[in-house]
Amino acid sequence: MALEPEVNPKVEIAHILTMDVVEYSTLLITEQTHVMTELTSIMKKTQRFGRSEAEGKLLRLPTGDGMALVFFDDPEAPIECAMEISAAIKSHPEIRLRMGIHSGPVNPVVDVSDRSNVAGAGIDMAQRVMDCGDAGHILLSKRVADDLAPSPAGMRICTSWANAT
Repeated sequence: MALEPEVNPKVEIAHILTMDVVEYSTLLITEQTHVMTELTSIMKKTQRFGRSEAEGKLLRLPTGDGMALVFFDDPEAPIECAMEISAAIKSHPEIRLRMGIHSGPVNPVVDVSDRSNVAGAGIDMAQRVMDCGDAGHILLSKRVADDLAPSPAGMRICTSWANAT
């Protein structure tokens, strides 16, 4: 039985972290499996992932050569998670990861596998931001940078980021 889409879907602002393994398709299948297994393990071990997952405020989306994490709790969540992942993959040179972060509208949909999912401009823009980077980059959309710049949290994140590099 196919699920019917909602007539008036609820649009929410989500905070999205997209990740992509650079040159994934050039890897051997065994290397692809290893890289994705390691990346998934690293991501699941981050404190930010664990906290949002435990609160039921996180949606995980596979993207083939990466993943998207959609946070519904805190605009800092994707940045904190990206920084934790970045620090952890320093000891995994085989994982050439780029990341993009954006906050924007998403709405619930039923995907091709009849599973609950989200779609919308928020996901699309996070992907576009990430596509501008290369391995080792964590890029923020202008919206995220502007939203966090005047806050003490934004200053703390920028200071942490500068010290981590």
